[in-house]
Amino acid sequence: MQKANMSFLKIKDQYLNFIKQQEVMGEPFQDKIGQLNNFYIPISDFIYKKHKKNKKTLIIGLAGGQGSGKSTIAKILKIILKKKYKLNVINFSIDDYYKTLKDRKLMSKKINKLFLIRGVPGTHDIDLIKNHLNILKKKFLTKIKIPKFDKSKDDRVSKNKWIKINKKQDIVIFEGWCVGATSQNDKILKKPINNLEKFEDDKFTWRKKVNNELKTRYKKTFNLIDIFIFLQVPSFKHVYKWRLLQEKKLKIKSKGKKIMNNSQIKNFIMYYERITKNMIKIFSRKANIVIKLDKKHRLNQLKFN
Repeated sequence: MQKANMSFLKIKDQYLNFIKQQEVMGEPFQDKIGQLNNFYIPISDFIYKKHKKNKKTLIIGLAGGQGSGKSTIAKILKIILKKKYKLNVINFSIDDYYKTLKDRKLMSKKINKLFLIRGVPGTHDIDLIKNHLNILKKKFLTKIKIPKFDKSKDDRVSKNKWIKINKKQDIVIFEGWCVGATSQNDKILKKPINNLEKFEDDKFTWRKKVNNELKTRYKKTFNLIDIFIFLQVPSFKHVYKWRLLQEKKLKIKSKGKKIMNNSQIKNFIMYYERITKNMIKIFSRKANIVIKLDKKHRLNQLKFN
């Protein structure tokens, strides 16, 4: 009992220290200990039991709308899984696998100009993601380097700054707004849902390409994921509000480098709108774990499917 209490205190201290660092860059966290006990520890316990049963590397797919808190939650789960269960854990984002600016410029010329903007399926190096997930799931690890993307420069950083993975991992937390997203049928696809689709993709070549990526290469990659966690936002309008906060954090992290203004963010999230809305509708039933967020950005309800 004493050992368990000591373990909890260590987790609690590291968790609170991490939260404190996050609050410097954004809004204060509410009910910190309550969320630790009612959300993060039960999710970590679920993951641990799955790992213990299979004794293999588990890939955790963590999805949610922009600004929903994926990166923060991934890091908190990593703290608990490492501290409480002594597991080897890494976390990285689908955002770090964005294609280079040069490659996206080429896509924008060959297919549709909208592919210049990073975000949607088709703008990630999905083959590299699939390759890395396959390697991480193998019994014996081949050393790999996870790419890093600098959003303030809209391009990848040089390879000497990529993250080296040198040892076998028990848990891999792979987070991203569209992780686990599914395709739509053409009838739904043809009808534009915002001004971006209506005026910039009137022949729907962009939507069709994005949808086909989800239907084929992204689907095969997402099939490698063992457990899906979905952060369910109250509605798409909250994505804009929370994306603004995310941009403020980016400004602090990037030390004054160029970031998007409010109008640019409003336009930017139109690229994400279709898939985000579809995930809100469908993924709450598909994901293994669903965390519902309330309008004040708090974890509100936890559901295991």
